[in-house]
Amino acid sequence: MSSSPVVTLTDVRKNFGTTQALRGVSLTIEQGEIVVLLGLSGSGKSTLLRHFDGLEIASSGSVEVLGSDVSALRGKPLRELRSRIGFIFQQFELVGSITVLENVLTGALARLTGPRLGLPTYPAALRDTAFDLLEEVGLGAQAFQRADTLSGGQQQRVAIARALMQDPDILLADEPVASLDPESSEAVMNLIREIGMKRKLTVICSLHQVELALSWADRIVGLRHGEVVLDTVAAGLSKEQVMEVYGRVATSTGEFEAVASELAETAAEMRAVVGK
Repeated sequence: MSSSPVVTLTDVRKNFGTTQALRGVSLTIEQGEIVVLLGLSGSGKSTLLRHFDGLEIASSGSVEVLGSDVSALRGKPLRELRSRIGFIFQQFELVGSITVLENVLTGALARLTGPRLGLPTYPAALRDTAFDLLEEVGLGAQAFQRADTLSGGQQQRVAIARALMQDPDILLADEPVASLDPESSEAVMNLIREIGMKRKLTVICSLHQVELALSWADRIVGLRHGEVVLDTVAAGLSKEQVMEVYGRVATSTGEFEAVASELAETAAEMRAVVGK
């Protein structure tokens, strides 16, 4: 572990209009930690994750990542920070009509100048690195296939290789297995963990699958209604203890109102994404 945290959040609040998506979140994450953000849809997981690379800016409070105040960064300094943070998305975000290898190479665009149209326009050294990464995620044989010919699990492996092409210090993953079957989900999550440990990356991942989180994370941070309600090491934690993050099934007026609030937060997050 490093002597100083990789991520420090202090009393972070985020509002979308009248909806409070984050309510006073304070969090410290050290280098090399593998952390899961756990909670219901609308609990603030994705919103919180997007604060780490400046895709969202806090309404109040401070977000410090890799020694930088994220809210103060603009232009080149913000691009430089983002180049050190790999992001794995739920829907893969690949370009289906180009090869797997070229999709991975797009992860190096922050280091290049000018447009890149086709594999030959990338430096040979980067092509070699991209191919090595595909070998690492088990897809070397598929390097020259179109990305849209792959299965969902394979596409997410390509997305992992693309994120690694940045040579990041932090790897963010937003519900990376939500679109996958259970077998593929376990394989992808194990791959992310193995790569994180091998490269000593800080990995921060949002999930809603409790058993998967318990088997995968070093540390679990539970969110409910935009607040941290659990922050502990995963070892020795029971499923029942983690389920308290989710609360009971809504049976009273107050609980129905809480669920409605979570749905409103989800809608606000979606509007914010569309508006970017």
